[in-house]
Amino acid sequence: MFQLTRSVTWQALMRLRQDTADDRIRDYFSADPQRFDKMSLRVGGLFLDYSKHLVSEAVLAKLIELADHSALVQRRAQMFSGDIINVTEDRPVLHTALRNMGDAPVMVDGKDVMPEIRRSREQLRQFAEAVRSGAWKGYSGKRIRDVVNIGIGGSDLGPNMACRALLKHRHPELNFHFVSNVDGAHIQKVLARLDPASTLFIVSTKTFSTQETLLNAKTARRWFLDNAGEEADIGAHFVAASTNKKAAMAFGVREENVFEFWAWVGGRYSMWSSIGLPIALAVGFDGFMEMLQGAYEMDQHFLAAPFRENMPVLMALIGIWHINFMGAETQAIVPYDQALHQLPSFLQQLDMESNGKSVDIFGHPVDYKTGPIVWGQTGSNGQHAFFQLLHQGTRFVPIDFIASLEPEPGMEEHHFALLTNMLAQANAFMEGSQRGSRLDPYSCPGNRPSSVLLLDELTPKNLGALIALYEHKVFVQGVVWNINSFDQWGVELGKRIAGEISERIDEHSQDFDASTQGLLALVRERFRGEANTPRPAKTGKPARKSPEKTKR
Repeated sequence: MFQLTRSVTWQALMRLRQDTADDRIRDYFSADPQRFDKMSLRVGGLFLDYSKHLVSEAVLAKLIELADHSALVQRRAQMFSGDIINVTEDRPVLHTALRNMGDAPVMVDGKDVMPEIRRSREQLRQFAEAVRSGAWKGYSGKRIRDVVNIGIGGSDLGPNMACRALLKHRHPELNFHFVSNVDGAHIQKVLARLDPASTLFIVSTKTFSTQETLLNAKTARRWFLDNAGEEADIGAHFVAASTNKKAAMAFGVREENVFEFWAWVGGRYSMWSSIGLPIALAVGFDGFMEMLQGAYEMDQHFLAAPFRENMPVLMALIGIWHINFMGAETQAIVPYDQALHQLPSFLQQLDMESNGKSVDIFGHPVDYKTGPIVWGQTGSNGQHAFFQLLHQGTRFVPIDFIASLEPEPGMEEHHFALLTNMLAQANAFMEGSQRGSRLDPYSCPGNRPSSVLLLDELTPKNLGALIALYEHKVFVQGVVWNINSFDQWGVELGKRIAGEISERIDEHSQDFDASTQGLLALVRERFRGEANTPRPAKTGKPARKSPEKTKR
């Protein structure tokens, strides 16, 4: 059986890590004045500078060799062609087909899926244009003014992030709200300021069975009926993005307003599908298609560019160097653009849900680190919050700085200050403070790595390319680590146990651990009026059975 850490290339990288342990990034620049030109790359409206990393030419060459010796070429081709690469769920992975602008068919089980995708796009176009133009009316004849997306995870984070990022492109007469938290305070706060007669709800749930989404959707439905229309009016104010048309229609959604997609669309990759309906409503269908176009162009770059010139591959390999050889546990995402303030949360799910795995695609435990902890926030705020730790703390944290070059009209002075702050931070992390004496205990040591990713302008097209860039980066890392980036059994475990607890709330079950039993008793006392004293489990009680292993 192939073992990654025993491969010749991996062992060579381990030796290079030892050989370069005392290297300084700034010395790489002194030794090679062309380093910036060699280690920067443009793809469409995106420019990446990856020169400020502790990566020598020898290290980069070996990292590329690592990619060459992996299954990347094969797995990439399989993903784009519709082969089953999500092996634990026995599914293809075809978010790339959702933004495919080419004429070639994409086959799944012997069937070209592109005609269905084009029909779905046309359904989105017609609906988006009707709502945006005011042709779509609520039950009382009012046009829609507020759109509430009810979802969670990928059904919330992607559309939410994109709608906020593209604020200046949004329809001036439509307001967008996103409800995801099952905490009733979230939806209560949103509903309190809405007029039911001019509000449209989008229930975004792949299976139409997600507990949090359905509870919020039922609360919204009840609020609508209590404050406005009747059962027959539900269809004028509720639509759904779901693979489960029957359940959506039972909820009250009209059949023609169930925006379908397919089982091979993963939740965190679903914003390119009907889950992207809020984006199409916000920026228009043409804007939504521009976003897909940007992603498609990044897809084509990822498919065609040699690894040494391939932006997602380079970002992935540098990340592997940080995680597996430099000891990085986390990855900071720091956008110097307020419109991108939701991007770190989106990328957190994309990366951590995809590559937060400890077994390979065959179910064998891995003996190396996989996905990092992804975190971050906007740059100016971060400078006065967590940058101190990054500059002088004991943690090794690689940083992705992200910004757009184009300022808002009339905000040129603000934007110039924003960009110069970002460049100053990237320089400071590399150079350190250099306070004269190297023994000065208060100096910043520098030699902290970062990438700078610049967008010519924050447009739908460039945003699409940016998201696709990170999707492919995560995919490449998963392939090199030989893990399945497309399942999420940890998420499913929590859902299953939550369902069990909900269904058995009236039982004094001994199946749960003593802590859960005690806490359940407190919940029962509050919600069922049962005054039960928490009791520890009996000594010698057998452990709960593990769930059946998934067929692989």
